[in-house]
Amino acid sequence: MWIGCSVHSVRWDAQVVARQRVLIRFSAGPPLPDRRPASTVIGGGETDLSTTTAAQLGEFRPSGNTVDKREQNGFRTDVQALRAVAVLAVVVNHLWPESLTGGYVGVDVFFVISGFLITSHLDREIMKTQRLRLLRFYARRVRRLLPAAFLVIGLSVVAAYFLLPYPWWSSTTQEAVASATYWENWLLAANSVEYSNLTRAASMFQHYWSLSVEEQFYLFWPLLLLLLYKVRVRRAKVIGIAVAGAASFAFCVVFTDLSKSQAYFATPVRVWEFAIGALIALAGARIVLPAILANLASFAGVVMIVGSAFGYDHHTNFPGWAALVPSAGTGLIILAGTHTARQWHTPVSALRPVQFAGNISYSLYLWHWPLIVLAPFALRGALADGRLTPQLKAGVLVISVALAWVTKLLVEDRFRTWAPIARSSRLTFTGMIAGMAAVAVAAGVLNWTYDRHVAQAALEMGTGGPCHGAAARVKGANCPDPFGPAKNVNMGPANEYWNPPEECGDPVAEFDFDGQPSTRYCDFSLNAPGHKVVWLVGDSHAQQWLGPIVDLAKERQWELKISFQGGCPFARIQYRGYQDTWPESLTQRCMAWTPRIADLIASSKPDIVFTSFFARQEYADDHSGRSQTEQYREGVQRYWHKWTDAGARVIWLVDPPLNKDVRAVDCVTLNPRTPLKCAVERTQAQPPDPLTDIVKSYNDPNVAFVDLTDYFCDERKCYAVVGNVAVYFDANHMNLDFSRTLRPMIASVVDS
Repeated sequence: MWIGCSVHSVRWDAQVVARQRVLIRFSAGPPLPDRRPASTVIGGGETDLSTTTAAQLGEFRPSGNTVDKREQNGFRTDVQALRAVAVLAVVVNHLWPESLTGGYVGVDVFFVISGFLITSHLDREIMKTQRLRLLRFYARRVRRLLPAAFLVIGLSVVAAYFLLPYPWWSSTTQEAVASATYWENWLLAANSVEYSNLTRAASMFQHYWSLSVEEQFYLFWPLLLLLLYKVRVRRAKVIGIAVAGAASFAFCVVFTDLSKSQAYFATPVRVWEFAIGALIALAGARIVLPAILANLASFAGVVMIVGSAFGYDHHTNFPGWAALVPSAGTGLIILAGTHTARQWHTPVSALRPVQFAGNISYSLYLWHWPLIVLAPFALRGALADGRLTPQLKAGVLVISVALAWVTKLLVEDRFRTWAPIARSSRLTFTGMIAGMAAVAVAAGVLNWTYDRHVAQAALEMGTGGPCHGAAARVKGANCPDPFGPAKNVNMGPANEYWNPPEECGDPVAEFDFDGQPSTRYCDFSLNAPGHKVVWLVGDSHAQQWLGPIVDLAKERQWELKISFQGGCPFARIQYRGYQDTWPESLTQRCMAWTPRIADLIASSKPDIVFTSFFARQEYADDHSGRSQTEQYREGVQRYWHKWTDAGARVIWLVDPPLNKDVRAVDCVTLNPRTPLKCAVERTQAQPPDPLTDIVKSYNDPNVAFVDLTDYFCDERKCYAVVGNVAVYFDANHMNLDFSRTLRPMIASVVDS
């Protein structure tokens, strides 16, 4: 598809004469996360001027030495190469994240390109006709972008039914609809602040977030340009866009410091990147760099993009200030390209494979991520540990490129110029609504099927027999196959570890954490005289013990009180964050919450306090240089002393062996008949834990610990299936069904 964009000089008297007109072939692609949260993914847009005639495009007058026939016709091989670099950075980051840790910066490259191309087109139309036909503009966007997007969403929903475990279907349907209606970025922004989402499996549609940002940009940007055009002030458009971009960048820096995960997806945070491209489109033609400066600028731009792609990682405070590097680098390359002489990178950037990658970048971006998510399930049983080998990842890349090429030829190009809808904006929008409705219907059917599976799983939930779960590891059990296949490998709502029973009632409002409930009282005492008051407190790694503790509380008629906050260690420490450095506002709230709950526990005169948290990945840093163990020793002693002085017995629940960090999260699901493939060395799965080391050396008879590692592991290995029950619910929490089989072991420590 040949695209025309004009770069104008800015004059606001009577007639505006275009200094230079540039034909650009733009296809769009996009990029990610890791999360990341990480995590963890991206999009691009494409300018379609298929209705622009050659006469409207005007004459192209190159300066300096021309490159080849395509350059003489105004084709920007540098922009095409930029798209290739951006989409490949994203794809490589998703397939081999350890090799290109900052490949997610490709999204910033795409945003700058989109700002440049769209603004060039819109400005030319406004200057030529004194108006802007918005419906035609939006219709072109629909024809260019939505057919391929709907195709990938629809086929992915169908593939989810046949390949993905049913617990994935609920989030799949929600995100399919959000992606088809282009608010996926806001859905991910909302979910990103929930700690529980850090352990969720990746969605097939999370990469549509950047496409959503692009579409939202397309909606408001033409209106902004029209408004600025009405302001009869010289250079109003340049000044207005510069002000909007500066405001967006300031918001980006501040919001990233406050909430990096949310900031990554929010549209206002990204507007300044589009503005960089827009400013080059409006004012760039007035800055035709000499050849030597153009080469230096493009070289600096390449260094900035490539350097950030290799130098950034999930620890980088991104977007924030860091996003300025790849964005400015992209702007330098585009600006340098206004000088049409052959540049230092032309022998590489003009190569056919590079241009081909840029041409299919949009479809390649759409296809690669669903294939990455689906591939392990399509190959289930054939993977050693549930992870794709380098050879299989290369195969995913080849298939992605092939599908992108076919989609470009048969869908992107065909629908862009298909006469029945190209002649009518009304038919175009009708087709758009029909496509969204089709996705919604397919997602609704999948969600209805999900609900049926959930109901069936709840009916099948049972206690098993004497060899069920951890019971298979009891001495003398003599179970025939203690590490054999699980009866159920799909972790649905019946396996959720965090839901308190109905007896717990409403949360205690005054002990909310950042507006979210954290504390509940569960009275199973039946008003029995002399009943015990028992607490279970900590982060989600304490919460995963809720099942067996509740069973024990019911059995012994305890007054059980619970308080949890995900990612928040229950210790008086200088908290840095879970797995990564968290914003100070969040760590401060955590450090303010724990002493309040500690005082509440002490004031209740408890008999027992069960506590646990993920100390191995919740980092303390008081800048003293002391080890994590030493910092935590001081931090937990304050609370433990407070509770024992109030008459309590403190019982530390030793964290179970690791899951995500030592095997693929979906290893059991991918190897349902051969779960031994998921076994790992005991020393690897249960590395040293600061809190376990502390409690084992703690010289206080009122402080004890429950170490149940032997029920997860034998002398050499730790297992993901024990007693025909899958051990883990998600990346690092126990399956409720398995945790409840540990109740007798906890009871024996309570009684000791």
